Amino acid sequence: MKNPLSTWKQLNPEAKKLGYVSFFGDVASEMLYPITPIFLTTVVGAPPQVLGLIEGVADATSACLQWFSGRLSDRWKKRTPFIVLGYFLSALSRPMIGLSTHWGHVLFARASDRFGKGLRSSPRDALLGDLSTPENRGVTFGWHRGMDTMGAVLGPIVALSLLPYFSDRLRWLYLFAVIPGFCSVLIANSVQEPTAPIKSQKKPLVWLPWKTWSTDFRYYVLTWALFSIGNCTDFFLILKVKNSGASLTQTILVYCFFNVIYSLLSPVLGELSDRIGRKKILIAGFFIFSFVYAGFAVADQLWHFIVLYAFYGAYNAATEGLGKAFAVDLIPAELKASGLGFLGAVTGLSSLIGGVAAGLMWNEFGAGGPMRLGALTAFVAAVALILMKQKKASA
Repeated sequence: MKNPLSTWKQLNPEAKKLGYVSFFGDVASEMLYPITPIFLTTVVGAPPQVLGLIEGVADATSACLQWFSGRLSDRWKKRTPFIVLGYFLSALSRPMIGLSTHWGHVLFARASDRFGKGLRSSPRDALLGDLSTPENRGVTFGWHRGMDTMGAVLGPIVALSLLPYFSDRLRWLYLFAVIPGFCSVLIANSVQEPTAPIKSQKKPLVWLPWKTWSTDFRYYVLTWALFSIGNCTDFFLILKVKNSGASLTQTILVYCFFNVIYSLLSPVLGELSDRIGRKKILIAGFFIFSFVYAGFAVADQLWHFIVLYAFYGAYNAATEGLGKAFAVDLIPAELKASGLGFLGAVTGLSSLIGGVAAGLMWNEFGAGGPMRLGALTAFVAAVALILMKQKKASA
């Protein structure tokens, strides 16, 4: 296999900048992510079922904005204003969690954070598509995802280094996250769009150009919707580790380990997808997810979770960036952001349904309930993806 490190110099410089933007953005968000479910249930006093509601609403907010911002990005033929504003709003929202005294405040803050994510995600991913070709699209998205996830590795390490000083004052960690958050905003503001203009739409703006998209893309969206219903928030995985008897430090380190695997494999699998096809990698990722969730349903020892999180990192590397790259392959060039936004909206709304259902199932049947559901929907989604035909990549 060709070493993807050797392709780094061949990537568009502006695509590299987007990687740095995501790196700092994820340092800010992921230093807080493994702490938030614990902060919610201990400091704020929220019940477990609220976790699914909060993340479901947050994901739905992001999802709806991805569609809206993607459509406007294609219409206005601009990407960077959405990216800069999105990262700015997320940077502002994180300290709001630290100041919260009720889970409703956290719900509002998380929704605000995801509002920023929804505003930037589709235009940013479309810009990555603009800055790549079908021949290097997988490695471009893989490198971006790798940089994003490397921030998710460093974030928990930063949190752990600060934890001895703020173990009884977790709120301060949310205020500290402002620093890397605004670093991402500054770098995003320096990103230049391609000199060649985005292909103009010659038809009036239609918010749902369903008939314009290929049958395969529509099938692909529905497959992700099915998968997302069972893909409950990672908060539940973190809570399962913590409730098994692991300390807060051990819980964060296991989560950090997962992100190391995720980050290292993302560019490797991205480069591999450029050679053997993205669909094969995605199918493998769905099957791995099914195995991981089935394992989480019965796991009760720390070493179980370490092994499962290693496979979970492989699943994310095989699906997160490559799932978007494959979507770009199936979307008309002038509707990149719109298609990615619609994909994000459908999967996000499905995640809302799944997140709320997972919280209720956790309350009724324990942790095994939502995990078994996730294993089943992922398996069915993998089979559905096997049956889908793949069109030629778009430019």
